[in-house]
Amino acid sequence: MNKAYMKANGSWLAWGVLVMALTFSSLCVAQTQGGESDNERWFTVDLLNTGLGEPPEEANRVTPRESIRSFLKLTDQEKYEAAAHMLNLSEFSEDEQREQGGELARQLAEIFQRGDWLSVSDLPGREDAVIEDPTGQDPRVGETRRNVEVSSLKADGETYDIRLGRYRVGEQEPVWLIMPVSVSYIPVLYEQYGPSMLESYIPERFQASFGILRIWEWIAIPAFLVFVGMVGWVVHCMVGLISKWLPSGASSIFASQIGMPAALIAMSLVTQMLLDYVVSFSAVATTTFRVLLISIMAWGVGTIALSLVDTIMLRLTRRIVGEIDDTKPRDERRLLTSLYALRRAIILITVTAVSVYILGQVQLFETLGLSILASASVLAVLVGVAGQTVLGNILSSFQLSFAKPIRIGDLVIFEGEWCYVEGIFYTFIRLRSWDERRLIVPVTYFTSKPFDNLSVKSTKMYRSLTLTLHLSADIELLRDKFLEVAKEEDSVIEHHKLLCYVTAQTGTAQTVTCYLMTSDPLAGWTAEMNVREQLLAFIRDNHPEWWPREIVVISHNDIARGEHGKRASGTESAEKDSPE
Repeated sequence: MNKAYMKANGSWLAWGVLVMALTFSSLCVAQTQGGESDNERWFTVDLLNTGLGEPPEEANRVTPRESIRSFLKLTDQEKYEAAAHMLNLSEFSEDEQREQGGELARQLAEIFQRGDWLSVSDLPGREDAVIEDPTGQDPRVGETRRNVEVSSLKADGETYDIRLGRYRVGEQEPVWLIMPVSVSYIPVLYEQYGPSMLESYIPERFQASFGILRIWEWIAIPAFLVFVGMVGWVVHCMVGLISKWLPSGASSIFASQIGMPAALIAMSLVTQMLLDYVVSFSAVATTTFRVLLISIMAWGVGTIALSLVDTIMLRLTRRIVGEIDDTKPRDERRLLTSLYALRRAIILITVTAVSVYILGQVQLFETLGLSILASASVLAVLVGVAGQTVLGNILSSFQLSFAKPIRIGDLVIFEGEWCYVEGIFYTFIRLRSWDERRLIVPVTYFTSKPFDNLSVKSTKMYRSLTLTLHLSADIELLRDKFLEVAKEEDSVIEHHKLLCYVTAQTGTAQTVTCYLMTSDPLAGWTAEMNVREQLLAFIRDNHPEWWPREIVVISHNDIARGEHGKRASGTESAEKDSPE
């Protein structure tokens, strides 16, 4: 029994030791590097920059905004040792802090000056760096922070963040300093954003600032732009010569269309290469160049892609379809309609992709505060007020292209006009009338009006012609002549559907209607005119008595004898031949 009791006590003792070990390890994990404790408002440290001495009075480190503002002010005055108090150098020994603190501050100042444009006003102005969002879109609004991002820079394909942390030593007031991990990034970033080799040859008097740029930059940037412009001009001329040397056709057309975008792409590449390896401007100029380069590069690539699509469509149109009308097979016209729809889809995807890429690269949603526009209500108002007509036309054009109530080359009767559909674009439809005029119709207007599509099922069309003849006309003879004449027309098909009947009559005339099936509407119109002319010629030459005549009453009295001279026989009448 004693053994069992001792065994039980030993088990409890082992469990107690295990619990104490886990508790101690948890407390150890809770401690951050450099003696920092896990506190939501600040990092607690034992010592802070002891090798630098007391911070100067002009070093305001109470808020993130004032800390960076003081750092930039001190470095502008070349007080780098004083500016080093804005860095957390806890990873360095006291001697290293004294020796390297000022140099690290100078390098960081150069990085801020030549990297992304740093807006101090965007940094939090409160001691606790609480998240403020008047729009209420940020779910963390009202949350205090103990570290904030100052800048995010790329070097050698890697991203490095410069962050401020809030530190407190004992019972002293907490201060905002560049975090140790960010201090370790300074040499790498300085290698990327530091002065170029060319700047070592610039006299010191030109290194002084003049406005937002340095003196030498006001001279170098215009020369820089002239050189890049000359590169673009040379590329544009070369592409133009290549387009002339190529044989006429799709390749030469494509080359002639990409001269300007190719020149802009070449200018962007040369500019980027010069900025990376030859010269380094201030952050204002560098940021401006970067936004322009990204936009120009994206626009140039998108334009070349669209030119390639247009060239392929042109070649397919010429090879497969040729002249756009409804005499071509339906499959070819359906293919051309699908190609137009594909072109619009490619344009829409390209524009969207380019816009998203540009916004993502230049980070407009972060730097310009456009996050307000991301709300669904604001976007709905913008789209509803400004883009209702445009978006309606775009959606209607896609509907026409995919549902295909009309196809490229269809013959339609729109508002009394006989027209071929030449093109279905984003916002309008181009129609070619029978007399070679071009009708430009908004897509929404076209779809809201009824129209006749004479090519929707087949190009065949039933035509009819009407003749008005005297009641004595021989219909059987006229029918035989009609069949004879109609069968001689090449565009008249399905001869078993040729018909000729009396469709109406009056007291003095009868209406004869002839029906014929034609291969296509326009050829049917021509056949109808030819048959009518031949039937009229047949009647005129062989049976002029078939022309309709009207009975005209000249007078009921003998005009020569006056009103009382009535004839005993009654009224006088006469027949007068008059074609109707």
